Amino acid sequence: MTDNWDDLRIFLAVARYETLSAAGRQIKLDPATVGRRIGRIEDQLGRSLFIRSTFGYALTDAGNRMLDHAVRVEQAMAGLSEEISGQTGSLSGQIRIGAPDGCANFLLPQVCARISDKNPDLDIQIVALPRVINLTKREADMAIAVSPPETGRLTVQKLTDYKLHLAASAEYLQNKPPLTKLSDLKGHRFIGYIADMIFDKELDYLTELGVQRLPLASNSVSVQFNWLRAGAGLGVVHDFALPFAPGLKRILAHRFSLTRSFYLIRHYEDRRMDRMNKFVAALGEEIRAELDHLERFP
Repeated sequence: MTDNWDDLRIFLAVARYETLSAAGRQIKLDPATVGRRIGRIEDQLGRSLFIRSTFGYALTDAGNRMLDHAVRVEQAMAGLSEEISGQTGSLSGQIRIGAPDGCANFLLPQVCARISDKNPDLDIQIVALPRVINLTKREADMAIAVSPPETGRLTVQKLTDYKLHLAASAEYLQNKPPLTKLSDLKGHRFIGYIADMIFDKELDYLTELGVQRLPLASNSVSVQFNWLRAGAGLGVVHDFALPFAPGLKRILAHRFSLTRSFYLIRHYEDRRMDRMNKFVAALGEEIRAELDHLERFP
């Protein structure tokens, strides 16, 4: 196993960005140099770390094992850098948060803006993806998820609960019979997730209503939300998103309500980094305050 941090840094870049050119841009080396360095690392180890193809570089089994080792070294180096620079506990530099797009679109922007106001030297990046964020590949420094992971060297903390209800626009509901019970939903056009692209069982909202067909479906919460705003049908909406579309109204709230949770997921080794801990504390506090504010929407 190589013990050269510069070699590990190059390996991590290729593992995360999967092409020599993308890795080179990240670490400011030309692609040819990156390729030579990867070849030298593999020669030293006596095994292939990547499968080369026209699509890029994919990790082998040996590469995946080395990735875990390299991430731990990277985290240790980051902690050491904080100690030496005297920045322990300060909020500066860059922090990247991954989140499902509902949270990323309707909750995190105002939360992170307030944290930024208090910490002008901090750069906050939000990665909004309709799938689970890969922390090992450093798609983000931390991730918000709707289910705690069952595997991996990670720390997990519950941030808060949130609620969801059926909703539709007044435009859609006009000239339709009143909705007073769940059976009245039969015959209405539903909007929701593409079934085979639901990446977490907690997002399978409509199964509980027995909905079998979705004439309008997307893997994106924002697309679903915009369909609802346009009067295209009925769907399940985060309560915290409703203030962003005053034309949407909760339907059958006394008959159908869901409660889900947000969890913050981090690398296990990051628990020792005061800077990250301070950011996490601020993030949790601001998210809970923002949810309390937004969910009061009538």
